Amino acid sequence: MNPLPRAANFLRSMAGHIFLLLTIGMSIAAILSLLVAEQSRRHDIERIRIERVAASAADVAARLEQNPQRTTHMLAARQIMGAYVAPAGIAITTPDSMLRQALVRRLGTASQPVAGQVPIGFCFPDRAQREKLSAAGMANFPTPDCWIVRFTDTGGTRRAIAINLPRIFVPKSSTLNPLYLLLIVGSSAALSILVARLAAAPLRRLQTAAEAFSLSLDPEPIPERGPDEVRAALRTFNLMQQRARDGFRERTQLLAAISHDLQTPLTRLRLRLEQVSDGPLRERLTQDVQAMQILVREGLDLAASADSGEDWSVVDIDSLLASLAEDAQEFGSPVMFAGGCDARARIKPNALIRCLSNLVDNAVKYGGDAELSCFREGHALIVQVRDHGPGIDPDLIGSMFEPFTRGTPGQPGGRSGTGIGLTIARAQALTFGAAVRLTNGADGGIVARVEITGV
Repeated sequence: MNPLPRAANFLRSMAGHIFLLLTIGMSIAAILSLLVAEQSRRHDIERIRIERVAASAADVAARLEQNPQRTTHMLAARQIMGAYVAPAGIAITTPDSMLRQALVRRLGTASQPVAGQVPIGFCFPDRAQREKLSAAGMANFPTPDCWIVRFTDTGGTRRAIAINLPRIFVPKSSTLNPLYLLLIVGSSAALSILVARLAAAPLRRLQTAAEAFSLSLDPEPIPERGPDEVRAALRTFNLMQQRARDGFRERTQLLAAISHDLQTPLTRLRLRLEQVSDGPLRERLTQDVQAMQILVREGLDLAASADSGEDWSVVDIDSLLASLAEDAQEFGSPVMFAGGCDARARIKPNALIRCLSNLVDNAVKYGGDAELSCFREGHALIVQVRDHGPGIDPDLIGSMFEPFTRGTPGQPGGRSGTGIGLTIARAQALTFGAAVRLTNGADGGIVARVEITGV
């Protein structure tokens, strides 16, 4: 099968909808989580930079408090690594509020700190000095950050110092790397299809059970497994099946009671007909009563055919067909077992025997003979009954399974019988999930196929 139609059918299903929603949702959630993590990482790096500057400023302030003159001399001579007196005339155009809060926490509000980052050239106007800041093997590394910090020391003197610290190298974000995105979408899709199949499994079981119930009134109950909601739905479905079976069983019992009650007046009527003196009239009336008795009996058979309480069994199809042919031959019927398929099938044996018996009777009645055979066709087992009679008008084949539909007058036995043999055969096949189909043979006659799937 073409993969595109299969994919389209899957996406139209509930499992496909769950798959799409979970794949898209989890992919977006994962990417957003990575972006948030990246932003948090950058925020942490920025906080670390601020804390480093505040720690350096607090260290200088502590030195000034202990020995103002010596510390001032060291700052002027640039003897404190990373800290020195800020060059005059540098304005802080954009004060850093985060740094100010860090300085307030370390120096106190009385220090009235003001700080901000400035270009490195303001702190080191001499290019030679800037080049000295690059260690060997690190010439391509970014130049240090330069900060101007102004505060009031404990002696009341307003200080302005420049602090330069090595820039924290932030690697380029890999969040939107195509390989990572593909990995995120792929893993989301794999998990989504697993979840979708698990979520849709109870519905598939329910669909299979509903199809089996549409074919047979005696399917096996669905095992009630899964979450509470699933078990409740399956329990309700099993209850519906049981009630439907009970309804058909009551109908069959009612028809059986009616048939039984009709037998007595029909028998009395037949006995009284024997007293009719007019011979031809008596014969016609007797035939009518016999026809009524046959109709009542076969009507009951038709009602009972849809309600089979028979147990399932695994049978050898070849042996069953050979036995049917031998039994028919013993009664003088031209029935032959033409070929087997060496197959075993799980069916309801009596239902299959009754189905095939009706098909064989029809083949002998309308076609003059019957051939039994079986073969495999894909995943189905085909049991075939064919005759070599005149066949059926193609326009009438579709209606032959309707109750009380009989063959055309030109066929052998064309207007005899009640016309429910094929109806009963189809009903019996449905009790074990099989289908019965009629076609005209290529070289004449009728071919009846009993198709047993899942073998």
